[in-house]
Amino acid sequence: MIDDPRWDHLILDVGLATLLDNGVPYGAIERGAIGWRDGRIVFAGAQSALPGEPHALARHVMSLPGTWITPGLVDCHTHLVFGGDRAREFEQRLEGASYEEIARAGGGIVSSVRATRAAGEDDLLHQSLPRARALLADGVTTLEIKSGYGLEPDAERRMLRVARRIGEALGIDVRTTFLGLHALPPEYTGRRDDYVALVCDTMLPSLADEGLVDAVDAFCEGIGFTPAETQRLFDKATTLGLPVKLHAEQLSDLGGAALVARYGGLSADHLEWTSDEGVRAMAKAGTVAVLLPGAYYALRDTRPPPIAAFREHGVAMAVATDLNPGTSPLLSLRMAMGMACTLFRLTPEEALRGATVHAARALGLDDRGVLAVGRRADLAMWNVGHPSELCYWIGGHLLRESWVAGERVIVDRG
Repeated sequence: MIDDPRWDHLILDVGLATLLDNGVPYGAIERGAIGWRDGRIVFAGAQSALPGEPHALARHVMSLPGTWITPGLVDCHTHLVFGGDRAREFEQRLEGASYEEIARAGGGIVSSVRATRAAGEDDLLHQSLPRARALLADGVTTLEIKSGYGLEPDAERRMLRVARRIGEALGIDVRTTFLGLHALPPEYTGRRDDYVALVCDTMLPSLADEGLVDAVDAFCEGIGFTPAETQRLFDKATTLGLPVKLHAEQLSDLGGAALVARYGGLSADHLEWTSDEGVRAMAKAGTVAVLLPGAYYALRDTRPPPIAAFREHGVAMAVATDLNPGTSPLLSLRMAMGMACTLFRLTPEEALRGATVHAARALGLDDRGVLAVGRRADLAMWNVGHPSELCYWIGGHLLRESWVAGERVIVDRG
């Protein structure tokens, strides 16, 4: 049998937000076409530049006038797998309690730890899948999921296995991050060194050996872990050949951004209190700044990340949901993009780049995030008249359909 040389799919009469740096806002092509074969883009350009008649080029040809195509969105920071919820803590914050007060009173992360430990693997999957589906329904095709609500070997393992199962169930790419240094579990009160040793010397090597860890993270903060404890974890990750990232400078400046940059970290996330020294260190290392406006909004913060400094020093800015039960119960990356515009003053183009090409870079992925020949055919097709509408509209269903590696994703909006 002769192999069919035609492309698998070709889409005509669409706008393309390629996000290539070609001097045009959004890298936009107004009357464009895009084709792919074997999961890779083979053409993305002006329709007039097609090298032949459409039906001679591709086995399946569609015309979608009134549609804009962007790279599939990448949510590069989530805590999507967890048990229970923390709606009562939301009420407590509105009544005046601070994040730190709730945490020190036994709420916060530790309350999610209790609920997560009590849930079996299938139960965790059942609770988590609707959250993942909500993100897919708004254009996400690559998703990062952290552990960190187990804080003991079996529960952390369950979380990471559930994250892998979510990717398999939904047909998307899920990247897993081990967040062992998230909070001190109650049973280790007064024994911090013992817990840090358990995470670094037992949990991380074992989970990495099982193929459950794509990256390593920590919460470097006054109510979390110190720079020295974080460094110990990063040293172990480095010996295992795993990239690192860091929750840094959300509530105070402990030098976390500079610390993760010294390790060539993929990203530093939150960053409301980052100093100019931290910004320069990130710029030098190529570490991505991951902006998390959902947490900023939910906590009613008033100090935004140093956006002007990131721009000045050329630090790439990603945008993510930080989907978690306590401080960012946000089920839409597109809404996070809009929040980044209104709360942090990003432009809509910066926000879209932040949820695609820069977010992919924050996960160490260079095969997606732009519409270009050779990249993965991860696509989001939108019922909009211009890419800026993705940030302009607050809520609503704008996604027409999405594709992952050239395969249509079935989105269940429940």
